[in-house]
Amino acid sequence: MALDELKAAVPDFAKDLKLNLGSVIGNSDLPQQQLWGTVLACAIASRSPKVLKELEPEAQANLKPEAYQAAKSAAAIMAMNNVFYRTRHLLSDPEYGTMRAGLRMNVIGNPGVDKVDFELWSLAVSAINGCGQCLDSHEQVLRKSGVDRETIQEAVKIAAVIQAVGVTLDAEAVLAE
Repeated sequence: MALDELKAAVPDFAKDLKLNLGSVIGNSDLPQQQLWGTVLACAIASRSPKVLKELEPEAQANLKPEAYQAAKSAAAIMAMNNVFYRTRHLLSDPEYGTMRAGLRMNVIGNPGVDKVDFELWSLAVSAINGCGQCLDSHEQVLRKSGVDRETIQEAVKIAAVIQAVGVTLDAEAVLAE
């Protein structure tokens, strides 16, 4: 199992990450599609080749083709949106907030899977990318759709752990060179 291989690669000094990786993925209460879509989108967003290489095959095995593509789409569109909206929010000139974005984001309206799943994946990626405006937007859509805070927090925990594992493994790979 790739998850076991990824956990085994985590160094002893980061034992908490190893344990958390096993619990947030292995003991998640999320439905399979939400879980593995979140894992895949976050693995992509982590920018860690090792994390993506280890988690992608298991995600692909647990997702229908349309969900697999939608999770990749969530990571892709949020890579753009998180930079754009975070920058617009951080600029001190409020005029930027009134300007039309002018960027294509059609996949958000028609992701090919249940909109709640896509919003959850987008929220998790936004957590990794640190866009508060996107986090608020996706959280509001999820809450209006009846998603409870525990489910949202579960996705954020997955994002946090995958990101931390990626940072740790990539740093160890550089130090080993």
